[in-house]
Amino acid sequence: MNLSAIIAEAWRAMGQNRLRTGLTMLGMIIGVGAVVVMLAVGQGATTTVNESIKSMGSNIFIVLSGASTSGGLRMGSGSVPTLTTDDASALGKLDNVKEATPVLPGTAQLSYGPNNWSTGISGVGANYLTVREWPLAAGQNFSETEVRGATRVAVIGKTVATNLFGEEDPVGKTMRIKGSPYQVIGLLSTRGQSLDGRDQDDTVLVPVTTAQRKLFGGQFPGTVRYILVQGKSAESMADAEEEINQTLRLRHRLTEGQENDFTARNLSAIAQTAAATAQAMSLMLGAIASISLLVGGIGIMNIMLVSVTERTREIGIRMAVGAHRRDILLQFLVEALMICVMGGLIGVVLGISLAYGLAQAWEIAAEVTLNSILLSFAFSAAVGVFFGFYPARRAANLRPVEALRYE
Repeated sequence: MNLSAIIAEAWRAMGQNRLRTGLTMLGMIIGVGAVVVMLAVGQGATTTVNESIKSMGSNIFIVLSGASTSGGLRMGSGSVPTLTTDDASALGKLDNVKEATPVLPGTAQLSYGPNNWSTGISGVGANYLTVREWPLAAGQNFSETEVRGATRVAVIGKTVATNLFGEEDPVGKTMRIKGSPYQVIGLLSTRGQSLDGRDQDDTVLVPVTTAQRKLFGGQFPGTVRYILVQGKSAESMADAEEEINQTLRLRHRLTEGQENDFTARNLSAIAQTAAATAQAMSLMLGAIASISLLVGGIGIMNIMLVSVTERTREIGIRMAVGAHRRDILLQFLVEALMICVMGGLIGVVLGISLAYGLAQAWEIAAEVTLNSILLSFAFSAAVGVFFGFYPARRAANLRPVEALRYE
């Protein structure tokens, strides 16, 4: 008996019991659909985290200024201005450091014509975009000369450009920050949300000296809130951290036993942990959804056992006219496999539709990959073979005489 004849016979047997075949297939449809949806949501979360990590730049440290203690209460890092632009220059010269840039953040009201917008403004060094690996979409960055001269120039993000300038090209235009004119010389490329959900495109960058002297001021001239440091390589991050700590302790004249008046955090390590967590969540969701496939497989086995019992006399007749045991085994295996494959195909289509539907309805990230589709489909076929083998083997082991006598 050739394979095409076996497939035709399996199709005929499925057609004779359409309702039972449909209900059996439903278990696989739900199982495969659930796996596709769960993997899509998990992969979407992983992709979102990876994009946020990429937007931070590679091999990044953030060095925060010190903490203060008042009335027995210890404030958080950054509450005492202990870092300066000179500290950033010193860190940029270390052996295992590629670049370092000071950052002095704040908020201010912007205006252009009848439009106004409140946003975060960061005073940064000329190498800030290099550290963040953040290219410009248009215009140019400010230079070291403009930083030294505390020039009123600005580089803005896409969100600021949209809300302040609308459809106009912002490069070359003059906006006002706290009532003072600033020329827009550059437009940042789109970055999207950060790991903490903040819109990275809603930002304005100005020279750090401009922020210190003309925007935010402060009682400690030359100080900054934090310093971004880019290590030379992922392998040298531990050495870079040690160099950062030693250099700042020497510059701040901290004696042995004194606590650091700064905090250095490896953002790359934090980001890798977040990525690993997202990946683990994706695998966990897939594993949970796979349970429904096993339930569907058990349903297939039960239905196939019923089918073997109902068709015992038919099996006996086939054996009596020359069918071999392997033909009977293959017939029932093919039947179980066809149910799983058809259910798997429908489940994949349903899962893709649900994944993108939920992504739009709940405004979450969902990404259907070819690997998740192939995995779901292969798993459904494997379930069919695994759970269909026992009923098929039972049918093949029937003795022809006893099968013919079965009522």
